[in-house]
Amino acid sequence: MRWLDRIPLLWLALIAGWLAVAPVVPEPHLIEKLRMLTQGQLTRPIDIFDLLLHSVPILLLVLRLWRDAKRRRSGKS
Repeated sequence: MRWLDRIPLLWLALIAGWLAVAPVVPEPHLIEKLRMLTQGQLTRPIDIFDLLLHSVPILLLVLRLWRDAKRRRSGKS
């Protein structure tokens, strides 16, 4: 997981934030794909790819923040 620690936190947050809301109009893809998933309509490969494209940076950011917090608690740098 050292590769994740080498990604600057600011860039990771910016990318995750941007992909979470892109495109802003008419509706963010992440919201649209999550709605499709809950309704059982997420069946096309392009839609599944789109969900992954917009959600993976957020998951990486959460994982990175969790690792940083864990490292701070244990006193490691």
